[in-house]
Amino acid sequence: MCLGIPGQIIEVTDPDRMMAMVEISGVRREVNVAPIMGDDIGSVVGKWALIHVGFAMSEIDEDEAAKTLEALRELGEVQEELDAMAMTQQALGGAA
Repeated sequence: MCLGIPGQIIEVTDPDRMMAMVEISGVRREVNVAPIMGDDIGSVVGKWALIHVGFAMSEIDEDEAAKTLEALRELGEVQEELDAMAMTQQALGGAA
């Protein structure tokens, strides 16, 4: 199943590559923000986006993010994705 999970962009990590750190239920992951970025990459910090395969695919508001995360939790989908993200982060030598 292709799944976009809501995450909040917390910092820009590499402006040249359009990369930023997102946090999804306590798990942090670097993603490409080009699909939602305007003229200023710094403008994405604090925004919520649907994250899929390492990209911030679309911007959503905080209320929609909360509702989507809750629905995914109820379906049991979000935990599987978070576990996979945490394992990837550990394999890369970072903290989850």
